[in-house]
Amino acid sequence: MAYDDLSAFKLYMLDVGLLRRLALLSPKAFTEGNRLFAEFKGALSENYVLQSFKNQFEAIPRYWATDRPRNEVDFIIQRENDIIPVEVKSEDNVESRSLRQYKEKDGEKVQLRVRLSLKNLKLNGDMLNIPLFLADRSDHLIGIAKKLL
Repeated sequence: MAYDDLSAFKLYMLDVGLLRRLALLSPKAFTEGNRLFAEFKGALSENYVLQSFKNQFEAIPRYWATDRPRNEVDFIIQRENDIIPVEVKSEDNVESRSLRQYKEKDGEKVQLRVRLSLKNLKLNGDMLNIPLFLADRSDHLIGIAKKLL
């Protein structure tokens, strides 16, 4: 990574269970479709993915955002010499406008974009979709996708 902008950051909990507890969510909220779970599932999903990434990648994942228009990429990971933007989607809508914007910004430098979501494993052009339940296999799946590009 070239540099960090310390004025742009996100805070995460050390553990998804701790986040759930601090958000005052009952464990039943996950299985019963509680309205509060719907409110927090994006943050819980991002936390879960970050926990997984910390064990897979040497460099700590970063965050990217722009003000106008408002775009953000949940994680920027470094894998070997590649910079890979990653978006986490916890809804059925997996539109990744921010990943497209990041690709337009850095063009040649971005060979692969990754989205973790509820959708199936799929490589479509330079977009790799990884199901959330396979987050712990992201590094391996990214390696396979890079060979296929």
